[in-house]
Amino acid sequence: MTKSILPVVGMHCASCKSLIETLVGDLPGVSSVSVNYATEKMTVEYDESQVSILKLQETVASGGDYKLVNDSGHHDHAAMMKKQEYEHTKRLVVFSGIATIPFLIFMVWMPKMLFGEIAGRSVFFIIQFLIATPVLFVAGKQFFTSAFAALRVRAANMDTLVALGTFTAWLFSTVVTFFPTSFKNVQSESSVFFEAAVIIVFFILLGRLLEARAKGQTNDAIKALVQLGAKDALVVRDNKEIKIPVDQVIIGDILIVKPGEKIPVDGIVTEGSSAVDESMVTGESLPVEKTVGQPVIGATINKSGYFKFRATKVGSQTMLAQIIKMVEEAQGSEAPIQKLADKISSVFVPIVVVIALMSFAFWFITTGSLQLAVYVATTVLIIACPCALGLATPTAVMVGTGKAARKGILIKDAKALEIAHQLDYIVFDKTGTLTKGQPEVKSYEISKDQDAKLISSVIYSIEKKSHHPLAEAVVRHLEGDQSVDITDFENMSGFGIRAKYQNKIILIGNLKLMTDNGVTIPQDFSDKAQILRENAQTVSYVSVNGENVALVGIADSIKEGAHETIQKIKDLNIIPVMLTGDHNITAKIIAKQLGITEILSEVLPADKVQKISDLQNNQTSHKIVAMVGDGINDAPALVQADIGIAMGTGTDVAIESGDIVLVKGNLDKVVESIQLSSQTFKIIKQNLWWAFGYNIIGIPIAAGLLYPTFGILLSPIIASAAMAFSSVSVVSNSLRLKFLK
Repeated sequence: MTKSILPVVGMHCASCKSLIETLVGDLPGVSSVSVNYATEKMTVEYDESQVSILKLQETVASGGDYKLVNDSGHHDHAAMMKKQEYEHTKRLVVFSGIATIPFLIFMVWMPKMLFGEIAGRSVFFIIQFLIATPVLFVAGKQFFTSAFAALRVRAANMDTLVALGTFTAWLFSTVVTFFPTSFKNVQSESSVFFEAAVIIVFFILLGRLLEARAKGQTNDAIKALVQLGAKDALVVRDNKEIKIPVDQVIIGDILIVKPGEKIPVDGIVTEGSSAVDESMVTGESLPVEKTVGQPVIGATINKSGYFKFRATKVGSQTMLAQIIKMVEEAQGSEAPIQKLADKISSVFVPIVVVIALMSFAFWFITTGSLQLAVYVATTVLIIACPCALGLATPTAVMVGTGKAARKGILIKDAKALEIAHQLDYIVFDKTGTLTKGQPEVKSYEISKDQDAKLISSVIYSIEKKSHHPLAEAVVRHLEGDQSVDITDFENMSGFGIRAKYQNKIILIGNLKLMTDNGVTIPQDFSDKAQILRENAQTVSYVSVNGENVALVGIADSIKEGAHETIQKIKDLNIIPVMLTGDHNITAKIIAKQLGITEILSEVLPADKVQKISDLQNNQTSHKIVAMVGDGINDAPALVQADIGIAMGTGTDVAIESGDIVLVKGNLDKVVESIQLSSQTFKIIKQNLWWAFGYNIIGIPIAAGLLYPTFGILLSPIIASAAMAFSSVSVVSNSLRLKFLK
């Protein structure tokens, strides 16, 4: 199956989205399709042997004036088409806006004052007809073409309502103008609604223009990310420095970066050093020191030094490209709450048409006024707008995911953004998540009767030959000690190391290694070792010819800020849980330091999924569980959890499995993710309340509910303005997310 994210140009409402999903979903070979009205993109999974991009484009076009754009990974084509559509709409708004001016004048000054009562009415109506007709069928042409296209596939969209409403008003008015006696048996004197048709077209087009502008602002995050990338790169080829476009850089190229320049692609520093500003990718404000052997990220800025690096990832493989892809996919995904709005939108237009017909019939039968019946039916058709429903959730998700990306938080799925604030448990894998994942020497002691410098040199030289993580920790601790000649090196798996120095047998390892080789541990070392173990340190002994001469305590350090993060999570009424393969005693010591009371210890990698499942189902109701991890063996648990949070410093497999990726691997971003989720969900609820409330209140009033008692009858002109305002208000409310702390 192939998965593509393709821009769609020409959508105007949530029912457009439903129509396109239905048309494409019915194609043989399409396994899933989701259209996001806010981002104007279609995410589709299909079998290329059965469905081509051309077939998808033809199918989308069959539903209306829609264009599916094959950008092939570039944003320029779709952006250009959207800009052209925006400019075209702007011209139509100006044209229809100018046409409304005479109607505003007519409301104050009537031509019949010049021509007399009867002649004045005829001239007045004809003038209105001559102005309204080109406005409706030129500026409003898109409503009719879209409505007819939807009708051909037995569907309806928002344009169906607009076309029905405006055409009904125009047709009734035209008959009254040229055949004034047609309705004499129905009512004595008829008025016309040409001004309603003109002003409705103007307001709807103006609303679409404002909506398109506002929606463009919700996608600022993607635009900003795309613009982050460097345009050129200084590459060393054939011993010459040449400047080339960044898309011509290949893996293995050696590139030069000078102070103040952007790093073109991802790579490894091979020469020089510098401080690099990575804030645009990781969200961290402080520059990061880079030296030989350390990675650099494309689009970040070299602040001070001059260095060379070898390109390791280019094009779509770079971190920036992956971030853009993740953000686009997240913005294209649907939050669960959106399904409710989609269901309503899919049946909304037919229901509104039925309500309009019922309103027409009711008022015509009860009053005998065809004019009143047409007036009410037109108002119902115009005010009913599913656009706000369609925009309520996706616009908030777009802004939320964009804001998160700027903070170094990549939200890959809208579902994760919606439910993160509802978490009951957050399960933290210990090693590499709560701890640094790199053992460090915490205690180092040599017998007083020994030559400390010589013993350290011997230990350093032996440990250098081992690749065990504990040995590497000792080497880092003793870095700078002088090497000595070591012979007969032997790695004794599970116990330690054996070697010789000047024919002396050296043992470095655990207590069992010492005991098996007849080494006696002095009482002071034995007492010290017990204290170290109680502080969650692994104890390593060193002996020379059977005499214990040194003691080393090694432990994995707790990450900076981990304790504060755990406390903040508890303040949010979420229970933090530590998951580890460590012995229960060791796990309890570390958990106590962090302030965690819920511990899952001695858990084998294969059992992590079951532990997550147990937490999800340990009560009568399902508990929402997040898993935070960074290792390959965390991947299944990340998938099992309701939300998988992967540390960006971890393995590619874990990152791919997570719903949320913390680019820099900072634990405080877990709390920020939850807070952002809470803010986004509040905005979504506000949007939906407005969208539902607008239609629940507006449609009955438009149908004349208040007319018998209060004499209040909603104008189609006011209805069209309210419809435009509802969509713009929802988008504007979503944009508030950008400024919330």
